Amino acid sequence: MSNLHIQVIHGPNLNMLGTREPGHYGNQTLTDIDEELITLGDTLGVRITSFQSNHEGEIVDKIQQLHVDGLIINPAAYTHTSIAIRDALLAIKVPFIEVHLSNIHRRETFRHQSMLVDVATGVIAGFGAHSYSLALRGLHHQLSQTTPNNI
Repeated sequence: MSNLHIQVIHGPNLNMLGTREPGHYGNQTLTDIDEELITLGDTLGVRITSFQSNHEGEIVDKIQQLHVDGLIINPAAYTHTSIAIRDALLAIKVPFIEVHLSNIHRRETFRHQSMLVDVATGVIAGFGAHSYSLALRGLHHQLSQTTPNNI
């Protein structure tokens, strides 16, 4: 299946990638990650658009406005707290992959809980910036194997 459109949403503090805690998050910037996704998307025949916000309400608004085939979301700290983001994702009924740069299960106990994990199509964590390309490949595969009536 080609001509798919996948939205990528980056949550709070991800605009600081490259300088923020490189031991957990690596040295790549958010721009680096987005450029790699666009390049991979071109190879797969997928249009990639990206959005980042530090504000929960802006993320909810963006989700509610989506008209895409799939979503990759790194809710960052909102992973552990945002029922609003969860509800927005449930409302739009778009398959999505939850992404984390670090392995949240090897970190502080409060990071082990995700408000999205049970409603996500899949979860990828712990591979640094490569987590995003793994998510894109997985979501592309899922969407290519699924007819519109089965999503």
